[in-house]
Amino acid sequence: MVTEQFKKKLDQFLLAFGISLMIGIMILGQDFRDSLGRSMSLIMDPVVTILGAGNFHIVLFIMASITALYASLIQKYTIDWDLMRNTQEKMKGFQKEYREAQLSNNTALMKKMDEERKEMMEDQMEMSKQQFKPMAYISVISLPLFMWAYYYIKSHEAASLVFPFWGEQILTDPLIGPFQHWIFWYFIASLAVSQLIRKALDVGGV
Repeated sequence: MVTEQFKKKLDQFLLAFGISLMIGIMILGQDFRDSLGRSMSLIMDPVVTILGAGNFHIVLFIMASITALYASLIQKYTIDWDLMRNTQEKMKGFQKEYREAQLSNNTALMKKMDEERKEMMEDQMEMSKQQFKPMAYISVISLPLFMWAYYYIKSHEAASLVFPFWGEQILTDPLIGPFQHWIFWYFIASLAVSQLIRKALDVGGV
């Protein structure tokens, strides 16, 4: 049976590992990103072999689906969605009432509401902490996968995909600024699958 102490240690390890990955990608540069991508080759290269290098867009779709499912499950069980909804509803009501107090120049009410604002800021801080924790968990899976795709596609620059209205596009060609077509495809696939999964799991709705 898994003890509470083991769960706590695992939680701390995953948080530390996820944060380390995020910091490493931002600070340690291209060598770290390539090393992370290469480390996933043992798992992902056989997937490409099975599906065929010409179907790399399908590989990206599978990756996006895995990430979307994993992220949705993490968010479902680590975020207090009732607190999120209640806090946002309270904030909307507070802002409306505060605006009315300002328009009527009701200084007594505004002073009283300034005290309430402090309590609401505490709830918002708790919301922020709850949102950061899943990000660290999610990065444990999503960042290595993303870095593998980035690393792999650099050596397969001829890979292409037929987009609606755009026709065939080289996946490594830039779409907007530094964002290449494969990143756009990955994002769209992840967003679409995520919406279906979140609806099925009743995640969010804030």
